[in-house]
Amino acid sequence: MKRIKVIIIGAAGRDFHNFNTYFRDNEKYEVVAFTATQIPDIEGRTYPPELAGSKYPNGIPIFDEKNLSQLIEEHQIDQVILSYSDISHIQVMKKASFILAIGADFRLMGTKNTCIKSKKPLIAICAVRTGSGKSQVSRRLGRILRENGKRVAIIRHPMPYGDLRKQIWQRFAELKDLDKHECTIEEREEYAPHIVAGNLVFAGVDYGKILEEAEKEADVILWDGGNNDFPFYVPDLWITVADPHRLGHETTYYPGHTNLLAASIVIINKVDTAKKEDVEELVQTITRENPTAKIIKAESPVTVEDPTIITGKRVLVVEDGPTVTHGDMEYGAGMVAAEQNQVADIIDPRPFAVRSIKETFQKYSHLKKVLPAMGYGAEQIKDLEETINNTDADAVIIGTPIDLRRLVNINKKATRVTYSVDDQTAQTLTNILREKGFI
Repeated sequence: MKRIKVIIIGAAGRDFHNFNTYFRDNEKYEVVAFTATQIPDIEGRTYPPELAGSKYPNGIPIFDEKNLSQLIEEHQIDQVILSYSDISHIQVMKKASFILAIGADFRLMGTKNTCIKSKKPLIAICAVRTGSGKSQVSRRLGRILRENGKRVAIIRHPMPYGDLRKQIWQRFAELKDLDKHECTIEEREEYAPHIVAGNLVFAGVDYGKILEEAEKEADVILWDGGNNDFPFYVPDLWITVADPHRLGHETTYYPGHTNLLAASIVIINKVDTAKKEDVEELVQTITRENPTAKIIKAESPVTVEDPTIITGKRVLVVEDGPTVTHGDMEYGAGMVAAEQNQVADIIDPRPFAVRSIKETFQKYSHLKKVLPAMGYGAEQIKDLEETINNTDADAVIIGTPIDLRRLVNINKKATRVTYSVDDQTAQTLTNILREKGFI
């Protein structure tokens, strides 16, 4: 029987998972290639034989998505599988139209064929958009479970930007494990806060193997989703975090809208910094879209390490990269801290940007007052450092989930901003976990 020829288009995460769970040992299909986008410099690699399986002894090549049209025609591709997240519904259909016009089928994959069932109770924390605050919810849930005597493993959505052979499964129990696994800034931003909070973290490429390892050490598994992707595992409790600062995005982005529709609990985060009318409109939307979901309004208080460094000063605001780039936010916690602490001025970082950081500003033209902490590799981290040090700011606000000073030598005074789930929301979550039998 002739095998169906497939290309999986993605961003080094959902694409590999869809392959591993559905296509790897499937006799009906031949995966000719992956294509990559969103993340800098991830194309040109090979999905290695160790992960691709016996049907792909030479592995599977990874190309830039710009070559998709040529690849479809050259290899007579039958199906193209969209396997990345946090793009608008319009963008999804534009890609579909492009692929259909060339002659291939366009396909999305759901939970039935891609979600793995855990032997342990599993809670999924997802979001409607990147930067909604799912990781702070995950950290607080981990703390609640541990305080109630449960061993917890956080399984984090993949970010395999390095040597895939070394990243089949990874375990992070101490901060030094971040160096051991040669983590990028983006990986550190997700893993380090969990480690500091006392949570054991697992990640990598093969999420079947990762789950097996996590189950050995945990009573409860927490899936901490990436971007606005839906879970890789079958949830016993599905929590989705919504963001009132991006009103309307909850129903217009893929696959965040899926998370909204499937959740049993929807947390409206950041209500302390959002407009009251936007929060109430979001409540109405959630009630209409998912009438059975329990809605929780949560505050996300911002704490500044040393406010005296920034009050009355001209400051550079450095924000979480993914949130303000493909997450479409013009600002994050750093800007909130700047406004709350009466800074004299906020420096426009664009005139000081170099190389890859300059390219980032060209690509994400909505950014005008904040510097995204891009660091997908050593060169980009160097570009970030040079950009920060080029500015004529008096001080730097670090609004990233990790302390950038661990990776970047900043030639100015700097203070870090942290944010967390408020205690009232934590109590509500505790009650729910008790009701559902998790504690």
